[in-house]
Amino acid sequence: MSETAVSISGMARIRNYFLTGVVVCAPLAITLYIAWSFIGWVDSWVKPYIPARYSPDTYLPFTIPGFGLIVALVLTTLIGFLTANFVGRAVVGFGERLLGRMPLVRGIYRSLKQIFETILSNKGDMFDQVGLVEYPRKGVWSLVFMGGEKETEINEKLHVADDPLIGVFMPCTPNPTTGFLMYVRKSEIVLLDMTIEEGARLIVSAGLVAPAVKKTLVDVNGEKVEIANPALAAASQPARSKRTASSRPNR
Repeated sequence: MSETAVSISGMARIRNYFLTGVVVCAPLAITLYIAWSFIGWVDSWVKPYIPARYSPDTYLPFTIPGFGLIVALVLTTLIGFLTANFVGRAVVGFGERLLGRMPLVRGIYRSLKQIFETILSNKGDMFDQVGLVEYPRKGVWSLVFMGGEKETEINEKLHVADDPLIGVFMPCTPNPTTGFLMYVRKSEIVLLDMTIEEGARLIVSAGLVAPAVKKTLVDVNGEKVEIANPALAAASQPARSKRTASSRPNR
């Protein structure tokens, strides 16, 4: 082997080591940066309201990151505990009635409250399935998140009871928190087996991180066959049966 080939092989190995290090370190560094930034953001909001005699920063020569976050978590839990009883509900109800009389604030408050109640509740109103719709033109498919089927005024006004319209959210890449709300006929939605988390990763990565195909064991002529689309097994059974029948000798 020549010296040039050895040098190229060594450089390729060093490059692979470097890329492996990037794959390992980059997600960890970005995650730590986001967590550290969030802790600093909460501390900057909460710490100025903590009395100096209760803040450890007053007695220590260094600041304790995350103390404001801990105080915020404790206060939020305490408010939730107080709101769960009769007196707390009465106070919250009075505050909501007061906000309801403010023209601009009441719309913002009600919208935010409904969003947080939907996200944090266990009512099953969140997105529960991923699908594909043809958008923005025929032959081009976009990923959408779907919720459960609901009786809506939209279906009643458009008279589509036999093929109802389903509200779907089409997120944008690489920020899945923005997108479009669309109502698509149920028959025009192609359902996928990937989870919401896998679909979100696909959106954030701009299609680079695609989930693995979920394969299912199906029974084809008494044999267990691993297949990505179980519907193909039904189509393959008659053909295999014909081949088996034709291969038998005539008696």
